[in-house]
Amino acid sequence: MKLVPYWLDSISPVSGNALSEFPTRADVVVVGGGFTGLSAARTLAKAGKTVVVLEADQIACHASGRNGGHVNNGTAGNFRTMVEKYGLEQAVALYRFFDDAVDTVEQIVTTENIDCDFRRCGKLKVAWTEKHLAGLRADQDAVKQHVDPETDLLDRNAVAAEIGGSTTFEGGMLYRKSAQMHVGKFGSALAANAMSAGAKIFENTPMTALRRAGNVFEVSSSAGVIQAQNVLLATGTSRKAPNWFRRRIMPVGSFIVATAPMSEDLFSRILPGRRNVVTTRNIHNYFRTTADRRLIFGGRANFSQSSEKSDIQSGQILHAALTEIYPELDSTEIDYCWGGNVDMSVDRLPHAGEWNGVTYAMGLSGHGVQMSVHLGHLLGQKLSGEQVDIPVWNRPWQPIPAYGLATHFMPVVGAYYRAKDKYL
Repeated sequence: MKLVPYWLDSISPVSGNALSEFPTRADVVVVGGGFTGLSAARTLAKAGKTVVVLEADQIACHASGRNGGHVNNGTAGNFRTMVEKYGLEQAVALYRFFDDAVDTVEQIVTTENIDCDFRRCGKLKVAWTEKHLAGLRADQDAVKQHVDPETDLLDRNAVAAEIGGSTTFEGGMLYRKSAQMHVGKFGSALAANAMSAGAKIFENTPMTALRRAGNVFEVSSSAGVIQAQNVLLATGTSRKAPNWFRRRIMPVGSFIVATAPMSEDLFSRILPGRRNVVTTRNIHNYFRTTADRRLIFGGRANFSQSSEKSDIQSGQILHAALTEIYPELDSTEIDYCWGGNVDMSVDRLPHAGEWNGVTYAMGLSGHGVQMSVHLGHLLGQKLSGEQVDIPVWNRPWQPIPAYGLATHFMPVVGAYYRAKDKYL
């Protein structure tokens, strides 16, 4: 079993620019070479801006390359809660923002002719209990009435037909606009597109300092200092952002396994519609299949940071969860297991705006594949001088209470939610 992401191990990665090309000036410096930064760089370069991307490690090697490959619409929280919290108008705008994010990914894939196995497959949110199903039923009624008529509630038999005959679930909610893709292929292509348009990307080049110098920013890095009119912070908990941001993002570990390729017969049975699937437990799981006949299965298996030890433990936990749904996969080998961080905000919404003159996009809260690409594109347009509507722009962003202690209590939080899943 390899302890590396399947997505990154199954591609030929694109390389950034040579350090000998490192400039001293740019219109925009983008800090972070994940989907947000790469998408912004592509849009900026196509608009004629000189743009430099500083990536502390390798292109798209953190959250952008360590996720489940879902490109889902629908918000992280349920729609009814959003309406209660923000009012119907804002809730509808936020829901549509995620719809638009999926559209943006598809538009880039189509425009740039990217071979990344992108397909509109739909997302199925499946209910473990009758209580969970009642919640989905109420939410689907509200969603269908106010914002997304392309959703449906499925009964137990319909869900069983979707999930290889498994009778584990009581029913589910189907979101037809959701999609999936090979995020490793997409990330490499997005970087190549940005560089073809004129952006410069420097790997293994962390930002070391950021300061105002008159009417420009001075961005210090391991390769030198760049002066820029604008700076976009598109990093997260994988690298140290300024303290103001770190106090507002909780890194939550998420872990994923990829099975060995299956026989055609078995593969055709387990997920005949090849949808994205998400479960309703607090410690939920998410899964999908791949073009080379694997099952990708993830979840919050271990409330600790990714390491060789925690990845191996998480692989065992995920295998047990996988076989709870698919007993027939008990003897199927696991080829890959990996972990990474989800950057969670208190309100589970993405955040973008300006802080001390610096533009930022962070806290994507487990819905980052599509939203990172969309926010990056919108911020690229904004920094190019276009008027764009960003529903999360400068929204109130509350710090995490007792942030310095919060990460130490994550195992306790995990135990609490596991108990809720088991007994409530």
